[in-house]
Amino acid sequence: MYKRQFPTSHAATISPPYLLHLPGIAGRLWIDDAVTRGLKEGGIGGTIEVYNWAGIDRGLPALGFVKRHREQARIVADKLIAHVRQHPGSKITLISHSAGCGIAIYALEQLPDDVGIDALLMMHSALSPEYDLSNALRHVTRAYSFHSSHDMVLDWGTRAFGTLDRRFSTAAGRVSYSCPAAGDNAQYAKLTQFDYDRKWLKLGNRGDHIGPMDRKFGREMLAPLLLTGKLPDVSDR
Repeated sequence: MYKRQFPTSHAATISPPYLLHLPGIAGRLWIDDAVTRGLKEGGIGGTIEVYNWAGIDRGLPALGFVKRHREQARIVADKLIAHVRQHPGSKITLISHSAGCGIAIYALEQLPDDVGIDALLMMHSALSPEYDLSNALRHVTRAYSFHSSHDMVLDWGTRAFGTLDRRFSTAAGRVSYSCPAAGDNAQYAKLTQFDYDRKWLKLGNRGDHIGPMDRKFGREMLAPLLLTGKLPDVSDR
């Protein structure tokens, strides 16, 4: 099991935080820049990178190209491994949207036992609800997932064209993840899931497929969650 390692020298030698964001099948869009900008404004420091794993295969080709999923997940895993090796003790956060959540999970599954990240944030995941997250969560200290019953892309869309793990069903980003019978409950204890709250509308989150990608929602809700481990009370906003 992954255990967070820190350098033995003075804390000042610890490298700045690193946040890696994985977009959905459309590749890097304005929504990805909006949420990462909101995170910066909310106090997330260090390096923020958006990795466009979909490349030139944007849209439905990116959804169904299973071989590419694993190849891109390997690239993401290598990015995380390299950062851990080069910057021991640096805080690492992996965030993702829609199909990017699947790439994030596949990447975490490929990490060696001594490599892990501090936080995983999944926004409206396009994986199936039954996908076993256990192996990925072994490399995570804490994980968060947002879902919404208003997300029709992850209902009729994934029932018609499939989830990233090629199930033709409603996706986890609409109904939440369920711990499968084979799942490791100890690992799932790291996962906190958030259903859509209508109060988030005033923060720009309409509950649709791109709702949590709003700049204001990133600044007022996601950044505090990543920094403190707690989701702010929207009534205070």
